[in-house]
Amino acid sequence: MRAAPTILHLDMDAFYASAEQAAKPSLRGKPVVVGGLGPRGVVATASYEARRFGVHSAMPTAQARRLAPNAAYLVPHFTLYRTVSDQVMHLLGQLSPLVEPLSLDEAFVDLEAGGVADDTASARAIGEQLREAIKAVTGLTGSVGLAGSKMLAKIASEEAKPNGLLLIEPGTERELLAPMSVRILPGVGPATGDHLRRAGMTTVNDLAVAGEAELVRLLGKAHGVALHRMALGYDNRPVVAERDAKSVSVEDTFDVDLHDRVRVRTEVERLADRCVQRLRGAERSGRTVVLKVRRYDFSTLTRSETLRGPTDDPAVVREAAARLLEAVDTTGGVRLLGVGVTGLADYTQEDLFAQAAGERAAPEDPAGEDPGAVAGDQGDAPVDGAQEQATAEQLAARRWPAGHDVCHDTFGHGWVQGSGVGRVTVRFEEPESPPGRVRTFRVDDPELQPADPLPLVRDPVDYSSWPASLPKSRSVAGSSGGESRP
Repeated sequence: MRAAPTILHLDMDAFYASAEQAAKPSLRGKPVVVGGLGPRGVVATASYEARRFGVHSAMPTAQARRLAPNAAYLVPHFTLYRTVSDQVMHLLGQLSPLVEPLSLDEAFVDLEAGGVADDTASARAIGEQLREAIKAVTGLTGSVGLAGSKMLAKIASEEAKPNGLLLIEPGTERELLAPMSVRILPGVGPATGDHLRRAGMTTVNDLAVAGEAELVRLLGKAHGVALHRMALGYDNRPVVAERDAKSVSVEDTFDVDLHDRVRVRTEVERLADRCVQRLRGAERSGRTVVLKVRRYDFSTLTRSETLRGPTDDPAVVREAAARLLEAVDTTGGVRLLGVGVTGLADYTQEDLFAQAAGERAAPEDPAGEDPGAVAGDQGDAPVDGAQEQATAEQLAARRWPAGHDVCHDTFGHGWVQGSGVGRVTVRFEEPESPPGRVRTFRVDDPELQPADPLPLVRDPVDYSSWPASLPKSRSVAGSSGGESRP
């Protein structure tokens, strides 16, 4: 625990949904839900307008549609989110060499290591300046927590949402935590929370009063000791700049169970290629290929094969995944498939399993990272007219995902509102334009093409010399928008 609140936790507000609203003027102030759009889709993020209807992350999209039928439902647009995330992480990197990203929209920063804060006033000032910088560069808002430990900084940012700052003064941790639910502590999920509730412990103060011995008896030594220390406000975990990934994986849940063995294999090969794209994007290689299959009855099987050396060759990963599939019974139907690579390394080794040249390449995946996509190459398998129509609609949905950017030779930049029955509907607008008009085209219109997202802020403020160029910390120590606890 530190004597000054120099650990900062940033959490962007409803990140995916907020980015979509910033990119699409017609959605601002309206409920927006981002996630899988199929019958088995799950909500990734809901805007604050959608949350008023009870929509929240991890909720089935079908349930969200019942709660908020008039919301805009969009497929995740990771190209946009990564671009904005890179801008935010660059700002954090100018504060300190110790930045620990937790996801695209969340990170810890050690302000003391960066020499930009060493007391309450300077830490608060940097927190306020960071919020201003993020707004100026990305057009989005983030919430900031400041404390003497990572656990408390994260709790503070959650309490500050949305678009706020909360600083927890060192020495007040116990008083702040006491009335909070046990679920606020790291490592206390639904199962552990229920177990503690049955033992009569629902607040953090209950854990502190129960004592270490009782928690060890209930939860085991490692978990019990750690939980008791956190209940007392102790957390000495350092901010770690490099979080080494242990695996890279992708998976798809299908709207309709897959029964055709050829189709299942084609999907596995497609997932293998996507997995390798992520692996190469992280400049890593892997030694163990993992196949995940969730069957019609929700039973989940995992199979793995360890290669003789790390690889990032798509042909090798496809072959290994296909071999693993041969050992899995899929006759009853498959609802989810996943391919992953573990045993990561920073180098590759010559392919020890490559087959003869001329091996068939895997089919292209035009939708990139659409988690609700359903499509595949049926090869030479005979299909009837209804199946052909369904396949055409699925391919159209993959080429024109709802919410993704497009460009028309005549009408310019826009985004997809939806597609179906051989048509795609587009709203033509840009981040800094008024709400635009809607037009409908054939899905094969030669003038309409997928496009990269536009910057959310056309002329962002230059923060290349930040934070030294901003006002000295104590001059804004009492600025509005922040608060302290207790």
